[in-house]
Amino acid sequence: MNKEALRRLPKVDELLKEEAVLELEKISSRTVLVESIRRALDIYRTMLIKEEVQDFSKDELIELINDYVKKSNSPHLKRVINATGTIIHTNLGRSLLSKKAADSVMKVALSYNNLEYNLDAGERGSRYSHVEDIIKKVTGAEAAMVVNNNAAAVLVTLNTLCKGKEAIVSRGQLVEIGGSFRIPDVMSFSGASLVEVGTTNRTHLYDYENNIRENTGVLLKVHTSNFKILGFTEEVPLEELVELGAKHSIPVVEDIGSGVLIDYSKYGFLYEPTVQRSIKKGVDIVTFSGDKMLGGPQAGIIVGKKEYIDRMKKNQLTRALRIDKMTLAALEATFHHYLEEQEAIREIPTLNMILMPLEEVKKKAQRLKRKLSQKGVSITPSTDFSMVGGGSMPTEKIPTYVLKVKHSSYSPEYMEKALRGYEEPIITRISEGELILDLRTIFEEDYAVVERAFKELFS
Repeated sequence: MNKEALRRLPKVDELLKEEAVLELEKISSRTVLVESIRRALDIYRTMLIKEEVQDFSKDELIELINDYVKKSNSPHLKRVINATGTIIHTNLGRSLLSKKAADSVMKVALSYNNLEYNLDAGERGSRYSHVEDIIKKVTGAEAAMVVNNNAAAVLVTLNTLCKGKEAIVSRGQLVEIGGSFRIPDVMSFSGASLVEVGTTNRTHLYDYENNIRENTGVLLKVHTSNFKILGFTEEVPLEELVELGAKHSIPVVEDIGSGVLIDYSKYGFLYEPTVQRSIKKGVDIVTFSGDKMLGGPQAGIIVGKKEYIDRMKKNQLTRALRIDKMTLAALEATFHHYLEEQEAIREIPTLNMILMPLEEVKKKAQRLKRKLSQKGVSITPSTDFSMVGGGSMPTEKIPTYVLKVKHSSYSPEYMEKALRGYEEPIITRISEGELILDLRTIFEEDYAVVERAFKELFS
């Protein structure tokens, strides 16, 4: 232990007089600055005691203080660059808003607005009025309302239509929807009693019909959007379930999950059921997410028959689960894109990334490769597969182009951690001993950050 070096460690007050430290006060509060000085001093004191260093310099100490000030002033929720190739990445915030949607959010966030004010009547209005008409127009439903996520949409629906009653659902559809939230648990919390019918892989119409009783509240269908059961399987067609519900005057509810509003089979993907299809087939209530395949903000959207939606709007749970002005603004703008399918594909980032032609991704990879070329780094463009993610289209592998990165001095694990810890974090993945950057989820405006990170971290 270098006692002399320990004695020479400056006090907080002394460091506060240093010109370089005083400059930091221009970009930070004094509280944060003092806390950063103390943390830096504690670090050096510990390293000297443990003999991890033999001495220190004031410049190094001030540089560490500077790092702590920057980190303290940096928001915990921050922008990251997604180089994983997973488009709807739940851990990275799922779908990105279109520019139009983001602009709409900014406008209502920075000004007063008519959130619950009817401008025509000059009196209190409903917040649902801002999105109901456009949702009805796009989906073809009689009525619509919105809560804060799809689990809440299912909860409000079942609590309104099935509290104290039984909800019949196929065993093969009792899914876990992420974060350990499970359909049976949501149903139980809603006050509905679960009646499981059929088997994991095969459910028939008679399984539903044989279990209909006087206390049956709804027939529930859950789209298994986050997994697939293949092989010896069977499920009841939607039309037959709707017919059965009508025969017994029992509403049919479908949790369609991801909120698909365009037919992806036209673009070479496996068919995913759309919201419009369910409404056309006569489903009474359809629930879906706003921030998955729809490509908007987090929201739970409920569409269907007006008589049921009107009852849900009066449910006390609806107020607890309602969405705010910014979500409404983003959702309204997102749905407006869907009035023209090609506009939705062009303007909504999630749709654009899913449907981006492979040749375009290849060109992006070539442009980024040229920017990252430096001594010691080997970068190889290669074909690979991106994933939709977010519990959507689980079996789809989207052809993509990636950059496979190797370094003469650094391991892939070191590079992955360094990029993840960069001032603008870059989230990558490792495969077969190589660092992978998937260009399907990297934007052109991200290139400068990636280039700067490679130069600073690996040169």
